[in-house]
Amino acid sequence: MPPKYPQRTANTAARRRASRLYHTLTSLYPEADCALIYRNTWELLVATILSAQCTDVRVNMVTPALFKKYPTPQATAKAKISDLERMIKTTGFFRNKARNIRGAARTIIDEFDGVVPDQMDQLLSLPGVARKTANVVLGNAFGKNEGIVVDTHVGRISQRLGLTKQKDPKKIELDLIALFPRKNWTMLSHLLISHGRKICMARRPACAICAFRRSCPREGVEFPQTA
Repeated sequence: MPPKYPQRTANTAARRRASRLYHTLTSLYPEADCALIYRNTWELLVATILSAQCTDVRVNMVTPALFKKYPTPQATAKAKISDLERMIKTTGFFRNKARNIRGAARTIIDEFDGVVPDQMDQLLSLPGVARKTANVVLGNAFGKNEGIVVDTHVGRISQRLGLTKQKDPKKIELDLIALFPRKNWTMLSHLLISHGRKICMARRPACAICAFRRSCPREGVEFPQTA
């Protein structure tokens, strides 16, 4: 299901540059993949909800015990909120996350026969699930490129590489959608996140060893934009 907000377009020069950037990133990070550890769609959904305002490393430390005790929506739907809160406390915003996780489990049981849905609008009906979470689940669990995950890394790198001038995640997503073919949307996020973690960090980017150092807009180079 496409985004319900105005679409962007991009000229040929911008798309060609985006294609070159993509191929360079794939050569730099051939191992790029979802950093969250999960065994099934339910676990990915829960891990992604937990990842809000929290690092993937921290989430991966919390989820083994959580999934051992509450491995399914059916088990989670019966969980005590206090117990969920205790188990996920270190991920931050744990009270809201606990309520959302149990609420999502109950909605999945009541509305979707106990199975995590594979449609954007259905995922968005679950407590705690916004577009970013839905994109993660659809792209990684179902292989559906319905949108592009825009987290802090993707937003920052997209701006620094001149792929967008926007700051709002929804608008950044639209700019990226206009630049890259649908088949690459899920992997694009993994690639940009890898670059953001290894080279283009928020505070001290390693510009001296960056593959894009000679064409980075941070150095004053201007590139075609979406419109």
